[in-house]
Amino acid sequence: MDAHNNEQHWQRNLAVCVFGAFTTIIAMTLLLPFLPLYVEHLGVTDPAAIVQWSGVAFGATFLSAALTAPLWGRLGDRYGRKLMLIRASLGMAIAMSLIGLAENIWQLVLLRLLAGLLGGYASGATILVATQTPKARSGWALGILSSGIMAGSLAGPLIGGALPPLVGIRNTFFLSGAFIFVAFLATALLLKEVPRPKRAPVAKDAPRRDVAVNMAPVLAMFTVASLVTFSNMSIEPIITVYLMQLGAANVTLTAGLVMAAAALGSIISASRLGKLADRVGHWKVVIGCLMAAALLLIPQALVTEPWQLVVLRLLMGLALGGLLPCIASIIRHSVPEGIAGRMLGYSTSSQYVGQVLGPLAGGYLGGHVGMRVVFWVTCALMALGAVVTALARPKAVASEGHGHGEEHAAGHHHVK
Repeated sequence: MDAHNNEQHWQRNLAVCVFGAFTTIIAMTLLLPFLPLYVEHLGVTDPAAIVQWSGVAFGATFLSAALTAPLWGRLGDRYGRKLMLIRASLGMAIAMSLIGLAENIWQLVLLRLLAGLLGGYASGATILVATQTPKARSGWALGILSSGIMAGSLAGPLIGGALPPLVGIRNTFFLSGAFIFVAFLATALLLKEVPRPKRAPVAKDAPRRDVAVNMAPVLAMFTVASLVTFSNMSIEPIITVYLMQLGAANVTLTAGLVMAAAALGSIISASRLGKLADRVGHWKVVIGCLMAAALLLIPQALVTEPWQLVVLRLLMGLALGGLLPCIASIIRHSVPEGIAGRMLGYSTSSQYVGQVLGPLAGGYLGGHVGMRVVFWVTCALMALGAVVTALARPKAVASEGHGHGEEHAAGHHHVK
């Protein structure tokens, strides 16, 4: 009966999760274009201080999200994932609406911290989809979810650029709060989580032994997850300046195109690469994508025209799109059900670490050593990621005989 239920509900669950993740990510990134204006509106007047406070306010959400992701993952393992999504969507709806009421810069920063603390819808949705989807379809489903998340981060700044002139900054926050509230209602009313079988008390030490066997691939995936977001974000701060050096006519527009191209590529490829991974094995796809990304970074360091960078970033996005869904699938298949949420939570934290460190490193290298160096360093990191993945791939994945029942269920037994 459970299996039938699972078959019935997983597609609806996926639709709800994609909608919820899409709206919450829009809310997290919405304020990028007008954040400096809001900071100024809250009484910060010095131009340097405005830039500094904008950075602090923006980063605050990701910092608190990184710190709490494993905790929410663990609570999800214990009390059910649907409950975590209800908490995240309601929490985000309240936090976003409160940001619209901020009176000074400290309140803004604290509320942004609160949004990250209460949020985590996208990572919760990843865990729910990874654990509730039939294993043979998990790569494809996680790819679709990943496309929704990336579409949200692409649409967020665009909406944030369009709304404030029409409705005002504070109303923009109220609107996004209302939108997330709709996601909260959809989650509470439409999502069906299949109850997990009760664990037998006898097997108390069994999962532990299992974890000990499988930790190498999981740790490798944490490293790769961090590298992927690091590589993606390391060139964000230097793109505008790099384009100036290349003599771009309309720098801000071209920078927007370059950033959007990578996201668009990922949106296009995520579910397709996920489907491919379900067929040929997730490990192969991760190694292939990392190698492709590393190779594509070489011409990015050598471009002479702005349009070349746009095309290369699109291709880079196509290569990177399959990585995070496949990483989630590998982690999901390498650990026992009871700790899947916690481990995927750590994976989310690793991604946030890359998201925070990437721009810092890229900005520093670009400013002190030169723009093109950033691409070379990122290329080396991607190649390193491919090597780490190849070394960490369990030998058991290739052999039929023993151990990884989870892997076999996912159709991994024919991975060489």
